[in-house]
Amino acid sequence: MTRKRKPTEKCRDRKLANPGNALRAAPLLFSVPFVLRSLHNQISGLQSQVGILLERLHTESSESKVLAKFSNQVLQIAISLDKLADGLSGLHGSSVPPFSNELSSIHEDVIDTEETDDQEGSIQGMVLSSGELRNYASLKPSRLSGKKSFLGVESINPSIGLACTRMASNVDRFMSYKIYDICPDDWDIAQKLILNGCDPLPRRRCFSRTPLRYTKPFPVNSSLWRGFFKCASCFDLSKRGWEVQEKESTTAEFTIDEVLRLKPGEIRIGLDFSPTTGTFAALMRERNVTIASATLNLGAPFNEVIALRGLLPLYVSVGSRLPFFDNTLDIIHSTMFLDGWIGIELLQFVLFDWDWILRPKGILWVDRFFCKKDDMKLYLEEFSRLGYRKLLWRVVPKTDKLEDELFFSAVLEKPVRG
Repeated sequence: MTRKRKPTEKCRDRKLANPGNALRAAPLLFSVPFVLRSLHNQISGLQSQVGILLERLHTESSESKVLAKFSNQVLQIAISLDKLADGLSGLHGSSVPPFSNELSSIHEDVIDTEETDDQEGSIQGMVLSSGELRNYASLKPSRLSGKKSFLGVESINPSIGLACTRMASNVDRFMSYKIYDICPDDWDIAQKLILNGCDPLPRRRCFSRTPLRYTKPFPVNSSLWRGFFKCASCFDLSKRGWEVQEKESTTAEFTIDEVLRLKPGEIRIGLDFSPTTGTFAALMRERNVTIASATLNLGAPFNEVIALRGLLPLYVSVGSRLPFFDNTLDIIHSTMFLDGWIGIELLQFVLFDWDWILRPKGILWVDRFFCKKDDMKLYLEEFSRLGYRKLLWRVVPKTDKLEDELFFSAVLEKPVRG
């Protein structure tokens, strides 16, 4: 005959069947602080060893499938350690000291390090758990505890893009490096993250690599129009464009002098938001106007070439808020970038961002915006809704293709608002 167990025995068995419950029952037999400190020391040592091993595996050049499989196994161990550490922290609050080491590591709930673009846009619930990322994202209090700095705050909360949480594996790869060592050559990962909305990226504590065949810069008077070995055949660095007046019926392009005459002496600083090598900025510099060129390296080293020409590259995507204060720029120019691919809602956010940083009476130069003829009315309505004064306005057929497309160019003046 089977003995009927008492409720207290059932409860005890449930506790012992679950290690977490067993740990919670530990106060009955052991001193909780002693147990947690002992486990913490062991886990901390294991994390340091696994972190070093992961770093070595990360820097290996071998593409062996065996090495890749072993790397994933180590990664799973790191994940288990982190989960155990988190569990211990939850058991006894602050009695467990925080885990830290000098190596950034990769450990997460999703191990696949080669996410597709579709996956990155749709994965939900990922947790960014790189040790270095947590170090970066934690509050940074001022040295005078409890007192505000000259910024008016007691601590700094570092920035990171919200969409980074949907790209956990690549973010953790980006944050995998040895502190005070040379950063990995991973600009392509960084740009992929930015283009998918992980912007701003977290800062890193590793040194940038010196470019191959680095030489000292050329003087400005010779660098503006010099050819460079990196992409001399695919980048036209001549002065063609924006200088020669064309027939209004055949081109949508205005000249720089034509635009500057609209505001004589008033255009000093501005932004060019275009896939560019800096030619527009170079032409404006010759006219004593300082232009920052905002572009990504889309298939070519745009930013490097802009810098080699002695100009200012701004590495931002179309999904980012521009890093300028309100009502500060005299001119914003954009060419061959915002066109029929862009959705209306995204266009609205971009235009309002430009409106914020453009000063009253400043100029918005929309240069050769193109789209299907049937869509042009829709886009023109969006530009008109800004309420800007039309200084120059032109719509002409786009004749370089047989498709039914139109070019639109305009120079618009921002109004003074009450």
